[in-house]
Amino acid sequence: MTVNERVREIRKAKKLTLEKFGEKLGVGKTAISSIEHGINGVTDQMIKLMSKEFSVNENWLRTGDGEMFPEFDRANAIAKLADDIMTEVPDSFKSRLVTALAQMTDEQWKLLEDITYKVVGGEYPLSQNKTDDT
Repeated sequence: MTVNERVREIRKAKKLTLEKFGEKLGVGKTAISSIEHGINGVTDQMIKLMSKEFSVNENWLRTGDGEMFPEFDRANAIAKLADDIMTEVPDSFKSRLVTALAQMTDEQWKLLEDITYKVVGGEYPLSQNKTDDT
């Protein structure tokens, strides 16, 4: 399978039209169609953008080795969020939210944990058990 075919696989896996897929990457549906059909190559910048935007294994996209979507890794998720925040406008919602979180007291963290627990229906996301390491 070529990199162009893997681009199509990503789009299909995400259940996006050519137009919606292109919008997320800042290009038109014609550009995506041309890539998928092998008319145009995939630039290094586009590969990096697709990997970031769609949480795709960059190595898989380039070579076909490994899994299309890597297993969730908390450290990588945090690193991705930090990277997103650093590349967005300083007053973006993500930036304001993380700034607010960084200033929270232990009591506020506990309150947020309790609210989150209720919102997700009594299950702690990304954890098998409730922990006290807030």
